Amino acid sequence: MLVALAAAAVWFRVWEPFRAVSVIGVLGLAVGGWPIFKEAFESLLARRMTMELSMTIAIVAAAAISQFFTALVITLFVLVAEVLEGMTVSRGRRAIRDLLDFLPRAISVRRSSGVCEVDAAELAPGDAVLVNPGGRIPVDGIVIAGHSFVDQSRITGESLPVEKTPGASVFAGSINQSGALEIRAERIGRDTSYGKIIEAVEQAERSRAPVQRLADRLAGYLVYFALGAALLTYVLTRDIRSTISVIIVAGACGIAAGTPLAILGAIGRAARGGAIIKGGLYLEQLGRVDTVVLDKTGTVTFGRPQVRAVHPSEGVEPKALLDVAASAELRSEHPLGKTIVEYARASGRTVSEPQRFGYQPGRGIDALVGGQEILVGNIALLREHGISVPDSLASARRGSSEIYVTRGGVLLGAIEIADRVRPEARDAITTIRAMGVRPVLLTGDARSVAESVAAELGIAEFTADLLPEGKRDYIQRLTLERCVVAMVGDGINDAPALIEAQVGVAMGSGTDVARESADVVLLGNDLAKFAETLAIARRTRRIIWANFAGTIGVDTLGIALAAAGLLNPLLAAFIHVASELVFILNSARLLPARRPGTANMLQPVASHT
Repeated sequence: MLVALAAAAVWFRVWEPFRAVSVIGVLGLAVGGWPIFKEAFESLLARRMTMELSMTIAIVAAAAISQFFTALVITLFVLVAEVLEGMTVSRGRRAIRDLLDFLPRAISVRRSSGVCEVDAAELAPGDAVLVNPGGRIPVDGIVIAGHSFVDQSRITGESLPVEKTPGASVFAGSINQSGALEIRAERIGRDTSYGKIIEAVEQAERSRAPVQRLADRLAGYLVYFALGAALLTYVLTRDIRSTISVIIVAGACGIAAGTPLAILGAIGRAARGGAIIKGGLYLEQLGRVDTVVLDKTGTVTFGRPQVRAVHPSEGVEPKALLDVAASAELRSEHPLGKTIVEYARASGRTVSEPQRFGYQPGRGIDALVGGQEILVGNIALLREHGISVPDSLASARRGSSEIYVTRGGVLLGAIEIADRVRPEARDAITTIRAMGVRPVLLTGDARSVAESVAAELGIAEFTADLLPEGKRDYIQRLTLERCVVAMVGDGINDAPALIEAQVGVAMGSGTDVARESADVVLLGNDLAKFAETLAIARRTRRIIWANFAGTIGVDTLGIALAAAGLLNPLLAAFIHVASELVFILNSARLLPARRPGTANMLQPVASHT
């Protein structure tokens, strides 16, 4: 099409002195301009003012005054712009195909007739799927035979391969790294974890952000402004060439096509980085966030108590203290008791069975181990039994719990237990603060614990002893103060606050309720992914508004120069196309770069409007 149109323009210029020139010009415009005229007609029927409609007016006006060469070149420029625009977003279209094609199409299955290879569409739940070393796992299921290590970072965000033995769960989209596995399929296709991720990205890309609707309205206003300016130019100057130049030079294609491209590129880049944004609306709101509220347990900490230190009394060996405490706690269901037992076993200690076990809610346990009475609990338990605690042990460390251990009425020492802060959390908080965003820590734990964690992370504002309703009320107060709030959490108790915030962000390891309530879901537990996503959202906002300002500036200056007779139609067309491509390429910077062997989560759908 472009070659034929260019040839028509050259032929027209060569044979311009001859009378047949009008026939050649009309034929060239009819053939080359058909895509433009078609979109213009559709816009007219829909009562939408688009750039195709204004370009059609300019082309027809040029042809009407026998400026066929000008009309042909304008048509050529517009078609070139559309082709280049399509090439810019084609990488994104390929990316979604790559994502879908990542799962294997031919799958080895063990059936009654033996091992056979079937197409993915023929797979059914309950099938025994065979995956060789280096192969991609096509289903969510349970390992029924084999032993291997699996890279499931695409799904869970875990950086290290996870060992898989019979009974372990596996996810579609994971990569089997070492041994062969036989897997019983439980969920296939779109029902798998990988399929849900694809579906979430596709739904997000089909959504329209408010700024995108603003871009469409602004594009229409610019067209009306250009037509009004053209009419005024003709009334004042009676110069048809200047009038046509005014219509041609004004172009809002850069924002009409660049805005959705920026939004979809950002969603794809965030997905590549491990964060699923559920729509353009949430991306836009995330770009405006000035306050980030963080839950403590499971978000900035691991959510699992760990033994921080063992503090034996004078003359007591640390190993002896640990052995007594672990044996007494062996039958305990309390998280702190389980932590002590796990720590002892991890330290290579043998944990013996207690002869008797008793639990006192809110205080601790009493047990009989080796014929001796053992107490393991808080200071209130010891005081009830008349056992004094020296000041060196009675003053609990900030942010931790002290578990005291006695044997036969003698204090053996204390075990310090605390939830550990995630190693990446501090850097993530530093990055968030560097963006000018205010971090706030909320927790249901005691103030001493909240103060310790906040100090370790460098967070100045924190609130402790909060129930789920309290977290929601805190978000409401921030909203009333005109703060734009993002809430990051992982538990059921965070769901009310996630819904209340302008943007709710759920950790991928959290509960289903939290993930369903959230607007952004992080794959895995890495808070750095949220900081990266926040940076992407803010960059997207800057790029879109830069395109807005640049388009208005170029159009205003171009219309002024064209009205003054300083731009001919050809130069006006060049400026129109060049500025459009600059703004589209500016948005294209957000498209995720292709990396060998990986798939982007992106499906841009941009039209030249």
